[in-house]
Amino acid sequence: MSHVGVPRGTVRKRRTLALLTTGVLTIPVLAGCSSGDEEAPRGVAQDIAPTARQAVADGSTVNWAIDALPATFNAFQADADSATARVTEALLPTLFPMDKAGQPRLNPDYLESAKVIEREPKQVVLYKLNQQAVWSDGREIGAPDFVAQWRALRGKDSAFWTARNSGYERIEKIERGADDLQVRVTFSKPYGDWRSLFSPLYPKEITGSPETFNDGARTTLKNTAGPFVLRGVSKADGTVTLARNPRWWGDKAKLDILVFRAVAPKDRTKALTDGTVDVADIDPSTADRITLARRDRGGNGQPLTHGPGADVSPAAALYSYAVAHGSDEKAAEAEQAARAKSRKAVLAYAAEQKALRDFAVRKSLEPAYTQLALNGESGPLADDRVRRAVARALDREELARTVLGPLGLPAKPLGSHLALAGQPGYADGSGALGEQNEKEARALLADAGWTRGGALQQPKDTKAGSEAEKKGEKEGEEGADADTGEEKKTTGGAEKEENAEKKDAEKDAEKTDKDADKDAEKADKDADKADEGAEKDEGKADKASRDEEDSAASRDEGLYIVGEDDKPAAHAPAATGTSAVPALAPARHAAFQSAALLRQAAAVLGEDGAVAARDKQPGGAAGAYAPAGTPAPAPAAAKGQLGKDGKALTLRFVLPSGPGSQSLRTVGDKIAAMLEKIGIGTEITKVPDESYFKDHIASGVYDLALYSWPASAYPATDGRPIYAKPEPATDGSLLVEQNYTRVGTDHIDQLFDRAAGELDEKAARDLMKQADARIWAAAGSIPLYQRPQLVAVDKKLANVGAFGFAAPRYQDIGFKNRQAAGSSADRKK
Repeated sequence: MSHVGVPRGTVRKRRTLALLTTGVLTIPVLAGCSSGDEEAPRGVAQDIAPTARQAVADGSTVNWAIDALPATFNAFQADADSATARVTEALLPTLFPMDKAGQPRLNPDYLESAKVIEREPKQVVLYKLNQQAVWSDGREIGAPDFVAQWRALRGKDSAFWTARNSGYERIEKIERGADDLQVRVTFSKPYGDWRSLFSPLYPKEITGSPETFNDGARTTLKNTAGPFVLRGVSKADGTVTLARNPRWWGDKAKLDILVFRAVAPKDRTKALTDGTVDVADIDPSTADRITLARRDRGGNGQPLTHGPGADVSPAAALYSYAVAHGSDEKAAEAEQAARAKSRKAVLAYAAEQKALRDFAVRKSLEPAYTQLALNGESGPLADDRVRRAVARALDREELARTVLGPLGLPAKPLGSHLALAGQPGYADGSGALGEQNEKEARALLADAGWTRGGALQQPKDTKAGSEAEKKGEKEGEEGADADTGEEKKTTGGAEKEENAEKKDAEKDAEKTDKDADKDAEKADKDADKADEGAEKDEGKADKASRDEEDSAASRDEGLYIVGEDDKPAAHAPAATGTSAVPALAPARHAAFQSAALLRQAAAVLGEDGAVAARDKQPGGAAGAYAPAGTPAPAPAAAKGQLGKDGKALTLRFVLPSGPGSQSLRTVGDKIAAMLEKIGIGTEITKVPDESYFKDHIASGVYDLALYSWPASAYPATDGRPIYAKPEPATDGSLLVEQNYTRVGTDHIDQLFDRAAGELDEKAARDLMKQADARIWAAAGSIPLYQRPQLVAVDKKLANVGAFGFAAPRYQDIGFKNRQAAGSSADRKK
């Protein structure tokens, strides 16, 4: 399945098991075993049709879909992507791959042992290499390869174009042991995540010089040491072809050939049905089709009850036949053409469904989680009270059920930023922020100065935010406290009067909140009654319509689609360089919203946004007849929306618009509805998948966004750049590393640093739990759910599918015994 919303290039930067992502921040638990008094919640098992090697046939070819050809084969470069990770896993040594529980395990194909042999005065790790391990050119894997990789990645030579050096900069020296098969690594300061180093391990011919490191492994890998070797790359065919490694010393690869084929997510169904691929990550809609195909196997030739034409009623079919054979020749001709087109679509769909019967859907939870990111750099979300209010408004269980429930996967919200359920060290730290509570969320907003009617107030000289509420003028004897953002007390009758007014205002606001809640609840009930009895009581229906229209408008008017026209757009947001396909926002009780329906109909019918004069009512839905690209103004007058200093509390919610991102958009709509209940409006902007991360998330052009981070075995190392406190650059910008929420604290950074240098694994996990609690409290990132992993696999294939945490064992993949006869692509579906 395509993974939009995971930043590109993170797969290898964060040393995680392979995650297939496109433009996604690809994603961490600490190495080591769980302590005796600590039991990690059980994760979801992998689904790979495990089969003993003796039951898997030798030979044949498997085609495996990837999103695109690898940008580089050097996993340590900035443009390394998910395809880089997938291919290099089969070609290069990984010393400590992840196991089913998300822990790093020693790989006996490359190591006899690896352990800390000294702690004082300095940490020393001794690697003993497998004596049979050799590169594909016959040279032993040895200490010179470790030394060359350390020198390339330690960060002291800028001539090496490397994206990361975490851990390598802590190494003081690398020495040869008793022979080249023993590698002695001495650290300048302790490093608990030492198992993360030297994976993948490249030959010294690649890492030995800047020239070969920068360019030698971008398009090819001449020297490898895995169960497969690289046979070739075809840009024309979009394939990376691997062949069985004749020098491989471990279990012989079952397949002769393994082909990674670039197939866009939208083309996966066709690729499966025409035999182009045997293994492919898929979305829920394709998974549903495969399930239906398997169910319909015993249909005895009966017409399908789904797909094109399945929803045509007998009456409609009879009418179509009558028109097609009627006396009106022009109408008959058109109807006959339509019927022929429909028959063709039905036959094509039926053929595809027949081909899909040969596949199974293997599912688990992907080692990655989806989060709601809150950009705390500026605007309302710079105030931690507003961020916490947003978080307290979310029903995370409902959001998890929305995505995972229909797939039959456990729908439990994630409780940690730094580990997933099933990994040792996982603990639910969400209590540091608090459970969902709309009342407390409203109280936080009121404390931050956001009130009903605030959008109509005159602006004051103060700025939003608990850290920004500082008075620049000193009219009294004392000024503002610049560190805490809390105003100091002054004397004078005027201030006493102002304080009294403030108390009255707070009481009024609290009362207004309660009254508004009651009014909103009553309005919803009235609207529902109006729906049921509209024809009987027109007056009640009109009243319900008016009450609901305000609530719906706060979402409808807040929907903004990036346009592609050349018409001027007033008050456009910060330039993003993106565009998206226009779409209409849903509206509740639309039967009563005649004006909105007319405007929507005009848009759907392509009437260039034209609206009848009678429908151009003051206060109509923003953007209904404005040029595409014009942002909808904040719905300040919407019922129940909060404001301050003449501005409505409206947040920019950026979502991807591609077909593979439907689940994110569904979750986004639900979040918008939850925020509306506490008076926060959202302006939803849908942008192309390819620009979602680069032009919006990484650039900070958003308030709210949904994207994913993968899991790793090394949170102290891999988690730090994601949650590190941004530092100001010399040009006034922020250096955020991978912390795209721009929210962090010194204390969080210190906890990460202490954990990274802690050799006691239990102590390190305890430090990570403390860091996670503080990340929750900062409310810049709200984990929602672990992502589903759906993989379509030829049902005769074994040891491949939804791997969960574990890294694939490519040498074990193959067709079940006596069922493989040549290349899968040659089989007729």
